[in-house]
Amino acid sequence: MSSFPDSPAFTGFNTPSRVEADVFDLAVEGTIPPEIHGTFYRVQPDPQFPPLLGNDIPFNGDGMIARFHFENGRVHFRQRWAKTDKWKLEHDAGRSLFGAYRNPLTDDPAAKGTIRGTANTNAFLHGGRLYALKEDSPALVMDPDTLETLGYTDFGGMTGETFTAHPKIDPETGDMIGFGYASKGICTRDMTYYEVAPDGTLKREIWFENPYYCMMHDFAVTRDYALFHVVPIVSSWERLAEGKPHFGFDTTLPVHLGVLPRREGATAADIRWFTTENCFASHVMNAFQEGDRIHFDTPVAKNNMFPFFPDVHGAPFNPMESASFLTRWTVDMASNSDAFESRTRLTDMAGEFPRIDDRYQGLPYRYGWLLVIDPTKPVELKGGSAGGAVMNTLGMVDHETGTEQSWWCGPVSSLQEPCFIPRGPDAPEGDGWIVMICNRLEDRASDLLLFDATDIAKGPIASARIPVRMRFGLHGNWLPAAA
Repeated sequence: MSSFPDSPAFTGFNTPSRVEADVFDLAVEGTIPPEIHGTFYRVQPDPQFPPLLGNDIPFNGDGMIARFHFENGRVHFRQRWAKTDKWKLEHDAGRSLFGAYRNPLTDDPAAKGTIRGTANTNAFLHGGRLYALKEDSPALVMDPDTLETLGYTDFGGMTGETFTAHPKIDPETGDMIGFGYASKGICTRDMTYYEVAPDGTLKREIWFENPYYCMMHDFAVTRDYALFHVVPIVSSWERLAEGKPHFGFDTTLPVHLGVLPRREGATAADIRWFTTENCFASHVMNAFQEGDRIHFDTPVAKNNMFPFFPDVHGAPFNPMESASFLTRWTVDMASNSDAFESRTRLTDMAGEFPRIDDRYQGLPYRYGWLLVIDPTKPVELKGGSAGGAVMNTLGMVDHETGTEQSWWCGPVSSLQEPCFIPRGPDAPEGDGWIVMICNRLEDRASDLLLFDATDIAKGPIASARIPVRMRFGLHGNWLPAAA
């Protein structure tokens, strides 16, 4: 008989759930507006079996996709595994075969040659297809209704080994814009840029090299450019051979922003690299152009945010320096300098998991939402934290007026990533709702919350009790029924 380790990553609220379910008509407090018609998808890492090496980090769990379908003022729930090649191999074996996060040197010999991806980072919709994504592997296709796993795709010609967990949709063409890092394998500097048509076929692929190998989790697009921020969460085969965590943070390296023109005929030779001083940045809220200037909005911390990816020089994790604040990086394409023109903090709310009204992807925009860590609020970790730092507040920034709003979820709860639902395809920016999961830590329960998007301070307008505990998830997206 096997059991999960008695460690914070596998106990309390973080106890593996491993439940596939169908629940019709969730119990709701408040009122779900009847005009909300569509589906919210999200994914959580949820290990199928106890870890091979006795313990593990949260990022290494198998992908579990949840589907919340809204119709006629009701919401229905479905949850299924993303049945990756790894999941199938381990399921047949009845035990874990893959070892440490992104370290094939620690795998059981039976796992050799199998794609190690877990499809646990994002549930993304494009062209009527549901993609379960993990940045170390290709995109996994699932049926958006049944959640049946259909298998990995190369979009009919992708030659790189990896596809990002954070693609973007071009609001003008409807194309899915993506990239891959470590495209020739673990620890390689090779990158690929992709454009995928709504029918799921590859339109374009460009290969280039990063200044150094790093975890490039997210990126941004504007009307004319793709933007890649290179932050020193680094690795090497030497680290893996020594049994260290795959990634570590290097405070001695600079940060770069690569700007790739999206015009027809552009190549790797057209990329321009800008440089700034060392910092930590991962997710991107949005980016847009203003004349020759490009603005890139990302939460920025002075130091590493990931305690499980320690400092490569042995410095202890610094919680105070891990606080990230939404910051605007500006570069001037007309300048002869490779330095950033400016770095401007946009809010004093410390937070991450930034989201926008996705119809404004790559365009000037007004509203942004994010998960906030409010240190002024009391915290009672009854039942354990749902995942690292306690993100206890939903925040909203209005870039046009400079105003902010926030809503605190209480001392024994925490929140997961927000997602915007537009009232309709032609509704003004921000006219709609925010949907997100709230972790009820003491009860080991989860609620699905719904807010008026630009009036979050008044609290949820509806709350649906999910009869299955949702582990801390990473990312999710909305699909209107008309799509």
